[in-house]
Amino acid sequence: MAVRKSSSIGDQSVRDEPTATAVETSPASTPRRKRILLVDDDPEIVESMRVALEAMGYEVLIARDGNQGLALADTENPDLVILDMMMPKRSGFLVLERLRQTRKVPVRVIMITANEGSRHKAYAEMLGVDDYIRKPFAMDRLLDSVRRLLET
Repeated sequence: MAVRKSSSIGDQSVRDEPTATAVETSPASTPRRKRILLVDDDPEIVESMRVALEAMGYEVLIARDGNQGLALADTENPDLVILDMMMPKRSGFLVLERLRQTRKVPVRVIMITANEGSRHKAYAEMLGVDDYIRKPFAMDRLLDSVRRLLET
């Protein structure tokens, strides 16, 4: 299946980063910045989101598949997860189900997908996703959602 990418999220050069890594950490003497976990297997989209989110002052963690995403969610306690629906090893739905089952305090989740089906959106909403964004999307759409969810 071909995935179209909007120019708003695909114009920057991509560098391959190690998988399942914390991109930055805050010094202990300053208040912790809001931490966002990106779980997506598309390096171009991940890099575009990472650059935009870091420019807004967020700490960004990156996982390249669902299993890595769950591992980082367990160890790093993100304030928000941006989760692709279709990924290797564990789909976004399975990651979302596990997050909802295992976390005492629910984490905010934005699901992004190239899937156009309304039943997928309904299922994501049933699992408690906070926002559902279809690809291609304007980066401002994602950033507005991130701001809104982290301010409440």
